Amino acid sequence: MDIKISSTLQKTLDELDRRSATGAQATLEDFKEMLDDAIDTVNNLQRNADKLTQKLATGELKDLHQVMIAVEEVNVALQLTMQIRNKIVEAYQEVMRMQV
Repeated sequence: MDIKISSTLQKTLDELDRRSATGAQATLEDFKEMLDDAIDTVNNLQRNADKLTQKLATGELKDLHQVMIAVEEVNVALQLTMQIRNKIVEAYQEVMRMQV
């Protein structure tokens, strides 16, 4: 009887371990995808601003406001990215200072 209970308990513990590992892995993958998407968005904004700046310089585009808005969008996106990076580094350093 004890063997069945232990076997059932072990199966349950194994299942919980598997689920927590899968959940942690899924959360890690979601976070990674979110960061990748955010960096891709900033990169696309930068490319768009560069393209508009080049068109303005060559005379293909006459609207200076459109270029300035695109450049400011990139500026704000880069500042936000740097703040997020700083927070991640700060959190990492805090974790590394923890005594185990």
